[in-house]
Amino acid sequence: MSEQATTQTSQTQTAPAPTAAKPAARGITLHDTAVEQLKKLLAERQTPEAGLRVAVRGGGCSGLAYVMEWAEKPREKDKIFERDGVRVFVDPKSYLYLLGTEIAYESTLMASGFKLNNPNVKSACGCGESFSV
Repeated sequence: MSEQATTQTSQTQTAPAPTAAKPAARGITLHDTAVEQLKKLLAERQTPEAGLRVAVRGGGCSGLAYVMEWAEKPREKDKIFERDGVRVFVDPKSYLYLLGTEIAYESTLMASGFKLNNPNVKSACGCGESFSV
């Protein structure tokens, strides 16, 4: 009997395909600085159940502008984002423009205030009050 020739196939291990980058966070997130400042402001107002309403309205030199105001409670169709007891209310139309936005609080020698880091912004005016998508 003849010996059967055997061939060995080398199995090479290939690295797994790289995973896609994580998609941007959906909704709205609050930076630590924003949470701290909002807690202080709510305590001063003595309205711990209230929240910050963030909206997008037409206007400003770039076409759209952010609007922030206090709200005692959310409206019926509002999206509610909460972190450490601080709540942010966003209406459905504004939510489309604010997906992935992080709210931070900045304090410098020149100015202090909330800053919206919105990944959807294509251009903004020099003062940062208005933007376009």
